[in-house]
Amino acid sequence: MASSAAILSSNPRLFSAKFSSSNASISTHPLSLSIPNSFNGLHKPLRSGLSQSLSFNRASHSRRNFVVKASSELPLVGNTAPDFEAEAVFDQEFIKVKLSEYIGKKYVILFFYPLDFTFVCPTEITAFSDRYSEFEALNTEVLGVSVDSVFSHLAWVQTDRKSGGLGDLRYPLISDVTKSISKSYGVLIPDQGIALRGLFIIDKEGVIQHSTINNLAIGRSVDETKRTLQALQYVQENPDEVCPAGWKPGEKSMKPDPKLSKDYFAAV
Repeated sequence: MASSAAILSSNPRLFSAKFSSSNASISTHPLSLSIPNSFNGLHKPLRSGLSQSLSFNRASHSRRNFVVKASSELPLVGNTAPDFEAEAVFDQEFIKVKLSEYIGKKYVILFFYPLDFTFVCPTEITAFSDRYSEFEALNTEVLGVSVDSVFSHLAWVQTDRKSGGLGDLRYPLISDVTKSISKSYGVLIPDQGIALRGLFIIDKEGVIQHSTINNLAIGRSVDETKRTLQALQYVQENPDEVCPAGWKPGEKSMKPDPKLSKDYFAAV
């Protein structure tokens, strides 16, 4: 496992690479989006002609140590999530997971992590497992993905937490040995062959409604993932309302209207 440790060492110099584009550029193709007055476009995929080729050259000069060469083809929030079928480990058995089987049934939290038997990864994976019942209550499945084999996943699950293992998990760990899933979600670092810490919230219609991507050294928040999911579900159930910053269930929402929104601002 020396290679895993080297890749995910706390030494930021080991994360050095450049984004694939040579110049910072965004296509000038027209972006045509139709937003209804009720602002309820969360259910249908958006259609955009916007090129998503981005380069962070400015970052490469000022923070070169934390630049990685990630895939340029990013799935746009508001578009259908790329489907996949892959082997996974669940309840210490090998199973098949197909994303589209959740359509019409459940929301999905799909998160990627770099490698098994590393450092930040088990803290995230076990945190989601320990709070799985909270997501289950929100009709949501959690799926973890890395480029490791199912045999590596199984060995890690069978390792005690106090020894850096996972113990039993309440959701599947998917094997992306071909790296096709990581690539389709735009989180693959090709020259290292591992994924960034990408997390996607996919609604019951199979549409990506939220994404966040952290670099290798930065763990994610289960609390914020749950809060974002709850906000998404609220606005889908109440399509004439929107959720302001930091909104939590029970707090006041907002009407996306110049006049009606004043009720919210007057109350805060």
